[in-house]
Amino acid sequence: MSAELKLSEIRQIAVTVSDVEAALCFYRDVLGLKLLFSAGPNLAFLDASGIRIMLTTPQGSGSVGANSTLYFKVSDIGATHSALVARGAKNEREPQITAKMPDHELWIGFLRDPDGNLVGLLEERR
Repeated sequence: MSAELKLSEIRQIAVTVSDVEAALCFYRDVLGLKLLFSAGPNLAFLDASGIRIMLTTPQGSGSVGANSTLYFKVSDIGATHSALVARGAKNEREPQITAKMPDHELWIGFLRDPDGNLVGLLEERR
């Protein structure tokens, strides 16, 4: 693996909430963030000056208010995910396509840090 590989750009932050619609009202109507899109009743995405905020109900073993996730934007998710696992990150989920957007495919994979915190990798394939 190249020593040049570094994660630096945060593209998305997941905020775990008990009720996505109620949280959407707060983040959109109270804080003034722009709604980008909703993906079903348990996912909403907003724009915070170029950083995407994902509102979601708890996934897996998560709990409300204690399961936020940093998502790092990468250019080759497969190679980056493999390289980080080789460096010692625990694989949580291999990269896979998450959504087909009008101008790109959204690919996401997950790792865990030493304390079990989820770290997301995302690639926006054109």
